[in-house]
Amino acid sequence: MTHVRDAAASDDPQAIAACEVPAGYRAAVVLAADHQALAGTPVEGRDPRKTVHVQEVPTPEPEHGEVLIATMASSINYNTVWSALFEPVPTFRFLRTLGRTSPEAARHDQPYHVLGSDLSGVVLRTGPGVREWKPGDEVVAHCLQPDLQTPGGHDDTLLDPGQRVWGYETNFGGLAELSLVKANQLMPKPAHLTWEEAASLGVALSTAYRQLVSHHGAAMKQGERVLVWGAAGGVGAYATQLALNGGAIPICVVSSPAKAELCRRMGAELVIDRAAEGFSFWEGRDRPRLSEWSRFRGAVRSLAGDDPDIVIEHPGRDTFGVSVMIAARGGKVVTCASTTGYQHTYDNRHLWMRVKRIIGSHMANYREAWAANELVARGSIHPVLSRAYPLDAVGDATHAVADNSHHGKVGVLCLADRPGLGVRDPGLRARKLDSINLFRKGQPE
Repeated sequence: MTHVRDAAASDDPQAIAACEVPAGYRAAVVLAADHQALAGTPVEGRDPRKTVHVQEVPTPEPEHGEVLIATMASSINYNTVWSALFEPVPTFRFLRTLGRTSPEAARHDQPYHVLGSDLSGVVLRTGPGVREWKPGDEVVAHCLQPDLQTPGGHDDTLLDPGQRVWGYETNFGGLAELSLVKANQLMPKPAHLTWEEAASLGVALSTAYRQLVSHHGAAMKQGERVLVWGAAGGVGAYATQLALNGGAIPICVVSSPAKAELCRRMGAELVIDRAAEGFSFWEGRDRPRLSEWSRFRGAVRSLAGDDPDIVIEHPGRDTFGVSVMIAARGGKVVTCASTTGYQHTYDNRHLWMRVKRIIGSHMANYREAWAANELVARGSIHPVLSRAYPLDAVGDATHAVADNSHHGKVGVLCLADRPGLGVRDPGLRARKLDSINLFRKGQPE
């Protein structure tokens, strides 16, 4: 692997493409043995810093339609947290199921799981049948791997019964020095961004794009009010930018003065700091505090002048009932992730009597991801990277996201030996630098 690392340090994609493929590489993994050992430990007692390991794993051979990537950087998504905690589903179950589908897929069923659903890097090798990409191409990866063996996914690949999330429901993910992807996951790396900035886009940006912009989600219109929970986090910060870029009015909900200031610096004028206002939506785990739900609706109306037409909902259990209540008559609640819990409680009268809609949204299809990536390449949408950890500290990076002690996105340097590499369009970068660096100001290096 040394010659690949040396080529990566030169920041020359052609030098990387010329390297021989090593027999093994370093990767962030969870282990089946740890899952078995922690079976009796409550989830709140599990620590990603102890369950995510960096170790050498064998290099997989790219099969038909697959591409081996020299991974320069990656990032942490909440599915990495779920994998590290072995909850709500241990991801080894996904790997066993995938491994039974074909002899080629059996490679994924290992006692280790290489994590990560984002990457930026350089094409190292292509398998048979790959036409659109070649060694030396600089790329980012979309996380959806459709199967398309049945008609279900041919209108929208997220309806494909065989679709999977790469690096979560498959092995050989992006938190590693090498990654195995399908060719139809790849997109051009935005030329004005560093490797770590480009790696912070994929999952969070494409998820926000489908939720808010796509006709599969809210199909946002100019002038609509859009309430965004967790607006200084990954999905939330991209949703805020997309709302502003599309002529909508974001109402940003955050949990600290620092996060409120980040939203204002993105250009949002309407911000609610729910911690400063003392909103507490639940009495224990099971009893909703309906007076607090109403108080929050009053705060939104006072700030925005009316109820939100769209609610971007990803916390789940803690906020979903509030979201259904506060959405405007005929409005839309677009939901994904449920990071605070999957069992949602809401008053259905607010839904049916005011003809609102709940729209389930999961990641994005390739076309949506490509469109979102194009907005970045043009300089219309910017990365929200706050910090990049080295690969050896990937457990700390995962813990930061699990603990919600981060802003925006948390990156991980893989083959890139330092931040700041990979910029090919310094002119565009110079014009957009303040926006690119917005989430890193005041953050530790």
